[in-house]
Amino acid sequence: MDKVFVIFNPAARSDKSRRMRQFLDSKAGADVVIAATQSPGDARQLAARAVRETFSVVVAAGGDGTVNEVINGIGTSGIALGVLPLGTVNVFARELGIPCKIDAAWDVLVNGRKRAIDQVCATAKGSTRFFVQLAGAGFDARAVRTTDWKLKRRIGPFSYVWAGLKTVASKHGVVEVFANGAGKHAGAAVLIGNGRFYGGPFSLFPKARLDDGLMDVCVFHTCGYWDVLRYGQGILCGSHTTLRGVEYFQCDQLTCSATQATPYQLDGEDVGDLPVTFSVFARSMQVMVP
Repeated sequence: MDKVFVIFNPAARSDKSRRMRQFLDSKAGADVVIAATQSPGDARQLAARAVRETFSVVVAAGGDGTVNEVINGIGTSGIALGVLPLGTVNVFARELGIPCKIDAAWDVLVNGRKRAIDQVCATAKGSTRFFVQLAGAGFDARAVRTTDWKLKRRIGPFSYVWAGLKTVASKHGVVEVFANGAGKHAGAAVLIGNGRFYGGPFSLFPKARLDDGLMDVCVFHTCGYWDVLRYGQGILCGSHTTLRGVEYFQCDQLTCSATQATPYQLDGEDVGDLPVTFSVFARSMQVMVP
């Protein structure tokens, strides 16, 4: 087995995290180091430490937010990422086909293979940050910012639904989008996918592939109550990309801006406000898959 550094987020879904801690303690040894996070940002620092200490695989044991921090610590070092899903939704693990059961997910680390996938870099206000699954600007990022994290721990994914309903009732600014330095688009919500899934088993980006060197982009022109209901039904039926008021395209560079303070999110984490530029690092990261 390769030398493995496991970064464990004990705050993720408390019941499952206790079982995960017991399981990881049983695996710890000369080739498996376990490090628990204490506060936001720790996972990124621990992953950077694992890179410096030349571990072969750095494992994110947590939710999509933990995965995001870990891939930002790994960067483009070439060290492989492993995932033990422990979060509320685990979209990235679902994309890769990694099982949610602890034993089965560990087996992927031991007996799986390495796959090269794209990373997308978000540059804003002089800083850069990677994401591997999804990003958003406007409506969905406001919902992420509005989410009550105590409520999230109690009711899981439904906390996002509640935050979304509150966000629908608020006023939406316009996000302006320039794809590949040219074509201009604008809408209340801009969703960017590296993979197909958004928010769980919902295939928002039907053409997306993790290793095609492209981002998939959905621009939703308006986000009132009726619009959100219409879009949601279209997503469930797989027909949302053909709806009036929706634009869907692929590109390898994207800039989002707004005339008023407008948030953006990466892998479900509130990162800051626009403007932001996204660019693809094709097949720059290794990840353990079944």
